[in-house]
Amino acid sequence: MKHTDVKELFASSEKYLNTEVTVCGWVRTWRDSKSIAFIELNDGTSFKNLQLIIEKGSLAENEIKPALVVGAALCVKGNFIPSERNGYEMSVKSITVLGECPQDYPLQKKHHTLEFLRTIPHLRPRTKYFEAVFAVRSRLSYAIHKYFQEHGYKYVHTPIITGSDCEGAGEMFRVTTQPWNAAAKNENEYYSADFFAAKAGLTVSGQLEGEVAATGLGRIYTFGPTFRAEHSNTTRHAAEFWQIEPEVCFADLHDIIEIAEEFIKFIISDVVSNCPDELAYFNERAEKGLLDKLNGVLTSEFGKITYTDAVEVLKNSGKEFKYPVYWGCDLQTEHERYLTEEYFKKPLFVTDYPADIKAFYMKQNPDGKTVAATDLLVPGIGEIIGCSEREADSEKLKSAMLKRNMPLESYVEYLDTRKYGTVPHSGFGLGMERILMYITGVQNIRDTLLYPRTVGSL
Repeated sequence: MKHTDVKELFASSEKYLNTEVTVCGWVRTWRDSKSIAFIELNDGTSFKNLQLIIEKGSLAENEIKPALVVGAALCVKGNFIPSERNGYEMSVKSITVLGECPQDYPLQKKHHTLEFLRTIPHLRPRTKYFEAVFAVRSRLSYAIHKYFQEHGYKYVHTPIITGSDCEGAGEMFRVTTQPWNAAAKNENEYYSADFFAAKAGLTVSGQLEGEVAATGLGRIYTFGPTFRAEHSNTTRHAAEFWQIEPEVCFADLHDIIEIAEEFIKFIISDVVSNCPDELAYFNERAEKGLLDKLNGVLTSEFGKITYTDAVEVLKNSGKEFKYPVYWGCDLQTEHERYLTEEYFKKPLFVTDYPADIKAFYMKQNPDGKTVAATDLLVPGIGEIIGCSEREADSEKLKSAMLKRNMPLESYVEYLDTRKYGTVPHSGFGLGMERILMYITGVQNIRDTLLYPRTVGSL
């Protein structure tokens, strides 16, 4: 069907001004009067709607009436003309209804609560709010690839089905073709009859395979879906989410911190430049002061503090925290937000965490108590990046794994990377939905995904 995108009309307005064009789209809103009718048409290419002007005498009533329905899909021909109020609009010559929309269409009102829209995920992309969410998500994805491609990283695709639990937390979804009532004498017999003849699960991270790739390719990144069977029914947790994980050889913790800050500023700057209308909308609808916050990130130098010093800051804050603060505790969101929102008032790297609360693969510091790890904390969200230098010493790595009761035989290939030409290397993981929440001000992770998967809800 030959037509012109609304985005193209606005972007090349001089080219199309006072000419006849054909557009297609959906009716967002409409108004009617005795002599004229107005339709706000959106085709998904532009955040801004195109206003259609229908003079009653120019079309038959039976052509106009079926088009004055919210949700109806139209093909419209008319002249693209200037407008004092809207900049540009279309004077309609003909309308064809491509898809009727009955009165039980759930999106009749202009504004709906986000809670209501979560009950109809198949329709919510048609609202302005979610049009903006997914437009920013799309641009953010492009910016992520752009950064790594421009800085010499190779994009690798790590397995989604895996036999190893990268984080060691046991929160993997099992993958099986066994029937629900499969009979087996023991666990080994059960898995030997399964598709892979072994226990398999959905990946919680592509890091281990990413390290393998980096030891041959130097600098790599992964960007794909990951899965956590974590019973955390919060606004920040989803069972299926997308994760960005670069791995850089010949880089220590200080190097990867510099990369992480540069990366965050790059992708935010790209979205600010390319999604001005969507961010202005979120500045009004999701988080007042959003634009000032993002510009503050771009112009500030991120803070840095050790975990030990951060604990002292929290202890001396005079605040009553729900979760007690002590050396060795895992910092909670309330602690992270105090550090970023009240104490430093900017994004913050917390470094050198206790080894016992971090993953087995992190480089052990000389003090024997902490590891060369950092989390990037941001105001309003808390942690968005988990980052570390990896343990390159084979014996120290094995010791950390045995301490966590991890079966070394399941990690032979990973351990080989330390056996054959090991080098200092570092990397981080960034949840796509977490950074999207931060950039848009969206408060619930369920509103950053097309179909959110959360505990108790598929």
